[in-house]
Amino acid sequence: MWTHFEPVHAVTYFHPRARAAFEAVGLRGYWRGYFAGRAAPLGATEAAPVIATFFSFAPPMVTRALPAVWRLATPQEALRARLTGAVQALAELTYELPETHLTQAADLLTRAASSVQTAGRVLGAVNAALPVGEYPLARLWQAATTLREHRGDGHVAALVAAGLDPVETLAWRVAEGMSPVNLFGRGWSEEQWVAARERLVQRGWLTSDGAATDHSRAAFQAVEDATDRAAAHPWEALGRDDTDRLRELLEPMARACHTLIPEGSPIGLPALPA
Repeated sequence: MWTHFEPVHAVTYFHPRARAAFEAVGLRGYWRGYFAGRAAPLGATEAAPVIATFFSFAPPMVTRALPAVWRLATPQEALRARLTGAVQALAELTYELPETHLTQAADLLTRAASSVQTAGRVLGAVNAALPVGEYPLARLWQAATTLREHRGDGHVAALVAAGLDPVETLAWRVAEGMSPVNLFGRGWSEEQWVAARERLVQRGWLTSDGAATDHSRAAFQAVEDATDRAAAHPWEALGRDDTDRLRELLEPMARACHTLIPEGSPIGLPALPA
């Protein structure tokens, strides 16, 4: 299900209309819109909660953005901008689908999102607490966002339980073939990258020449399995038949939205099967 709802959420990062909506409220530049839009459900927060919950960004990069972005746009303005931009993006990408298709998908995805277990999941909880949108595309995007942040909270918990810090996690993903272009842009210094790779070598996660080991692949698969288990409840609550139906409804939307996601994106989202 992640491969079907994550692309719906991701329009907020990659569609020009989403970027324009943030710029319209004064959040010019990609990272201002990113940090303000994603952090807005937390309120006018300082950097510390965002460093913790976003996980993969170097603290100095976050502290440059927060709380400074709130002088440009309030959290309420950022929330309106992110929803406006996402809805406009989805409207452009789904215009060929009947209204009944969008409404049914929004209804089912909202039901799944209403079942998220929020204990220990900060970003999932604050997104789940937002008002449900009035129109199908608004409800669809907000539900997708709640589910992806809920899943992300569980993923971060699994990484922490595995003893991986943020830059080690990124360094291992690069060793496994993920494009370093966007990952290197998360504020970590070259010295921190080198030190992280050295720690991974010492733990047996990387060979001395920087290749991922079989041990590390098995250990990271355990992280992914724990992430999936922690994210399963909404789909168990929705039930198999409605989950299968929702996957069918999301399929054309996910394919359209997936075309926006750059190859090698740090989201790490696999392509949908042909």
